[in-house]
Amino acid sequence: MDYEADADFDRVPPSFDRVKNAAQGVEVQGFNPGLIVLLLVGGLLLLFLVGNYALYIYAQKTLPPRKKKPVSKKKMKRERLKQGVSAPGE
Repeated sequence: MDYEADADFDRVPPSFDRVKNAAQGVEVQGFNPGLIVLLLVGGLLLLFLVGNYALYIYAQKTLPPRKKKPVSKKKMKRERLKQGVSAPGE
C-alpha cells in the first residue's frame, strides 16, 4: 500500500498540467501598455516641474524687485512711539 501511495506523486493533476503548458506558450511581445502610459505621464509631470523651476529662476534674475507699499503716516507715528522717538511737531 505504501508503494502505491508513492506512485501517485509522480502524476500531475490535469489542472496543473494546463497551467504549465500555458506558461510555456507565453512570449515577450514588447512593453506593457500600462508601463508606456506611466512613463508618458511621469515624463510630462517631470517636464512640467523642471519647466516651472526654470521659469522661476529666469524671473528671479530678470524681473525688477517688487515695490513696497507706502506706509501710512499713522503707522509711522506708532512705530516711532514704540521705539521711543518722539514724532516731529509734538
